[in-house]
Amino acid sequence: MDGTHNAEKPQMAYASGYSADIDTIREQEYPLLNETVYLDHAGTTLYAKSMIEAFSRDMTSNLFGNPHSMSLSSQLSTQRTDDIRLRVLRFFNADPEEFDLVFVANATAAIKLVADSIQDSDHRGFWYGYHVDAHTSLVGVREVADLGHQCFQSDAKVDEWIAELATTQTKAPHLFAYPAQSNMNGRRLPLKWNEQIRSVADSSGANVFTLLDAASLVSTAPLDLSAAKPDFTALSFYKIFGFPDLGALIIRKSASRVFERRKYFGGGTVDMVVAAGAQWHAKKEVSLHERLEDGTLPFHNIIALDAALDTHELLYGSMVNISSHTAFLAKRLYDRLSVLSHWNETHVCQIYQSTSATYDCPRTQGPIVAFNLRNSKGEWIPKTEVEKLATVQNIQIRTGSVCNPGGTASSLGWTGAELRRHYSTGLRCGDDNDILGGRPTGILRVSIGAMTSLKDIDSFIDFIAEFYVENIPPVVSVDPSPENDSVARHFYIESLSVFPIKSCGAFRIPEDKRWEVKREGLAWDREWCLIHQGTGAALNQKRYPRMALIRPFIDLERGVLRISCGVTSDSVSLEISLGWEETTLISTSLCPNTTKRTMVCGDQLSLHAYASPVVSAFFSDFLGVPCTLARFPSQTVNRFSRPPRLPNKWKSKFRKLIMPGSFPLDLPPPVREQGRNPLLLSNEMPILVVSRSSVNHLNELIKAKGTQGSRASKAVAADVFRGNIVVAERLVQLGDAEQPYMEDHWSSLRIGPDQLRVDVLDPCQRCQMVCIDQVTGRRREEPFSTLAKTRNMDGKVNFGRYAALSREDAEALETDSPDRRTVMVGDVVVPSFLEE
Repeated sequence: MDGTHNAEKPQMAYASGYSADIDTIREQEYPLLNETVYLDHAGTTLYAKSMIEAFSRDMTSNLFGNPHSMSLSSQLSTQRTDDIRLRVLRFFNADPEEFDLVFVANATAAIKLVADSIQDSDHRGFWYGYHVDAHTSLVGVREVADLGHQCFQSDAKVDEWIAELATTQTKAPHLFAYPAQSNMNGRRLPLKWNEQIRSVADSSGANVFTLLDAASLVSTAPLDLSAAKPDFTALSFYKIFGFPDLGALIIRKSASRVFERRKYFGGGTVDMVVAAGAQWHAKKEVSLHERLEDGTLPFHNIIALDAALDTHELLYGSMVNISSHTAFLAKRLYDRLSVLSHWNETHVCQIYQSTSATYDCPRTQGPIVAFNLRNSKGEWIPKTEVEKLATVQNIQIRTGSVCNPGGTASSLGWTGAELRRHYSTGLRCGDDNDILGGRPTGILRVSIGAMTSLKDIDSFIDFIAEFYVENIPPVVSVDPSPENDSVARHFYIESLSVFPIKSCGAFRIPEDKRWEVKREGLAWDREWCLIHQGTGAALNQKRYPRMALIRPFIDLERGVLRISCGVTSDSVSLEISLGWEETTLISTSLCPNTTKRTMVCGDQLSLHAYASPVVSAFFSDFLGVPCTLARFPSQTVNRFSRPPRLPNKWKSKFRKLIMPGSFPLDLPPPVREQGRNPLLLSNEMPILVVSRSSVNHLNELIKAKGTQGSRASKAVAADVFRGNIVVAERLVQLGDAEQPYMEDHWSSLRIGPDQLRVDVLDPCQRCQMVCIDQVTGRRREEPFSTLAKTRNMDGKVNFGRYAALSREDAEALETDSPDRRTVMVGDVVVPSFLEE
């Protein structure tokens, strides 16, 4: 591969057999892909527009009733279900005389049905074996295998076990399960194992069954069950068609004895049940699927399969065509990724490819590429940072262990003991602990689907090349010296902001107001948050950008927090008390106190949720998500300002201004582990300092990028970085240049006339939240894209510095006057440098 974008498309492979050019199909059928590169088809592929329209016409033209009835509408549902069941069997070339199909929720439900049934089939239980490349849902079957289990860590181990089956003495059930295609790296495993195991079992009398997880394979390749003939095949239809959300278990009828002693039965699976007295029921005898499909079938989803099959065939012709198309694109992706290198010829990509598979051979390799990235020093680039930047660039991929624990661990060299040790110290699936002990904890996965285009592949390669290929040696910056004239500049506070409600808009502190600094940060900063009423999880702007339009205002004179939503001046507002003790103004019977545990940035906290329906409706209606306000309990006795005492004549008026929901003073202490610092909504990083000079320099880079590219790039406001303190330079004389990123070298700051000391801590690791315009609540590409190129340090994108009240100032909280621990716009800032 020469890596050029204009390489001629080989018509025998690229979209061959499709109804039209792939770009035409995408424009007509997948308009949601405009401006988006979707490369997570192993998670789910995408549904065609015409398929949804055809299903809609079907639903609006016919009356479908519950199949468990004899009405005309019921019989229509039953007829369509029977027809579609047969059609799906034929799609997989499964003879209905030899196979039956059971509709289930998804592939996992199919696997669980087999596991539960085989467990019931023999009083001794069953033995279970599974391949190391198995999906998590296959691994989980081992927990109900009473006779033991084994993970086969190579194909050779499976072959050895098959050869030994003939000597197996026990007649207890054995189940062997494996994926037809690894959902991690796309490696396609031998389908011949099913026939080999059945042949040995038939000749020796061994009671052995095979379970094939075909969910990953059938998304882009044909499955011929007349040749493979596994006893049980699990799959999900959304992997093939994008819709409906439905799965199937295809059963070889000769293996149906596994289900004869199945204990549970649901509605529709029995001919008669005695509910009282003798424990007796008669199972349906007509077909296997009637005995296994508990309750009312998802018949509308099943009917949707008709439109899905029609549209799929109309657009793509056959699974053979899709397999050819995706194989071509996967090879192009692999070829181009594998040759990317840095200036010193260090490879950019570590691709996790099986030695027994090659992208030249679709029989052994599917259209999935699993890899990690390295910098020019050979250091790993954190997977979550790549995913953040990809999201900003409208590229959708998958990261982590991708529900394939064995394949991922073996590819990355992790042992079970190591993973358990890391779990005990905090490693969790899906977290941002990307590198441990010099090794990555997960992978990047790109998976290709029927509607993937050559442009998608080239756009992804361009993304990797632009942001992660180092074409020149990195520039080594020279640390400033205290003797250097540049450090003699004057710094001052340009602006102060607090964020009373975490992840919502800022309250800009008035320029003439001195503001108290506490151990937890600036007073009133991140005192509240919004939590989902169902999960208890704290909401954030990354998921709900409109939170930027929730604007709090702290009215200390009246002792209230006034909250408005929207961008117009006539926005509806809500007021709640700043105090915890003014319960005489609250009707507590209308708003009982509730304590909820919630997750904030991966940490668990105890918060007190406002139970008032007025409060929850205010935020829920604006965000379109069921949520309510919650407050973090007091850490210090003087943390919360007390509202002024009001004359009696004002109390009735004041009551109308304050919505129910504030809490009494006698709250339980916050829950925290022994030996840990108090965990706040500020995530143990109380103050965020942002440099105006750094913002200006970043905007120069953004504007320069816009003049060179095809799209104009607008400068960003400092408030997208959501800093508490913005520090600016007062240049000494005309012609002086600003000093961007000087804050990287600060160790502490002395602020204001009382020389309040603030220690400068870690850099702030940025995510795509900085791309949300804090005025409009809209997402855009900058500034994260430019930051990823210019502020990438050890794989993390940094901008701004965390800070906290120095230890000596914090220890003096009980004795000093609060007036001494204040800051104000205009205060002089004197930094100390790391080497001083």
